[in-house]
Amino acid sequence: MIVPISRDLLREVARHARECFPEECCGYLTGDAIVRCTNAQASGLHPTTPDRGPETGFVIAGAELFAFARSFDGPSPARIVYHSHTNGRAYFSEVDRDLVRLAGYPVQHLVVGVTADAVAEAALFDEQFVEIARWRGEVLG
Repeated sequence: MIVPISRDLLREVARHARECFPEECCGYLTGDAIVRCTNAQASGLHPTTPDRGPETGFVIAGAELFAFARSFDGPSPARIVYHSHTNGRAYFSEVDRDLVRLAGYPVQHLVVGVTADAVAEAALFDEQFVEIARWRGEVLG
């Protein structure tokens, strides 16, 4: 089942991706709200690829990760984790899959493809990494 995402939330995620470029952005959606997180990739806290930089990887860590995990016990649980790819393509990479398998949270995943010029596209993936929705950049702008 596709978790609905309003156009306003999609645009807010796209803005976050543009603001963070050339680094990947990350965060999560709790139904009708966006929670922006800090990409802690540069700190070396990524559990499978700590050597990658924030331009090619993301990880939510520390207090933000604890808040994310605690959301599942509250009235507005996280429903979608999002991050950007700075090559303009919205796909679910092997590194993304490894991180999701390791973490095991019951969420869908929104990936935003961003370049120096614009947000090119976004795609939503279910818990089995199957693409369930896709948006063109003009919808996100």
